[in-house]
Amino acid sequence: MIPRPPDSSEPTVAEAAAWMDVLVSRRLLHAAVLTPTGQWLVQDYVEGPVRVLAGPADVLALTATIQHRTRSTRHESR
Repeated sequence: MIPRPPDSSEPTVAEAAAWMDVLVSRRLLHAAVLTPTGQWLVQDYVEGPVRVLAGPADVLALTATIQHRTRSTRHESR
């Protein structure tokens, strides 16, 4: 088992990158690119505008929003 680092209140760049990989691979986002400044460039769909996220906390907030939207849509379709 891989030891977990101590819990911190701030998400890491690695955690944000992992979530972005999941969102892009599951086609919930079209693209996500980490810039050298630590910001993320995010595009929801091919012709969509590019948004700038300030850092890992914003990435996790976006992830939570997408999860909420996805779960809400699933419940409505039942």
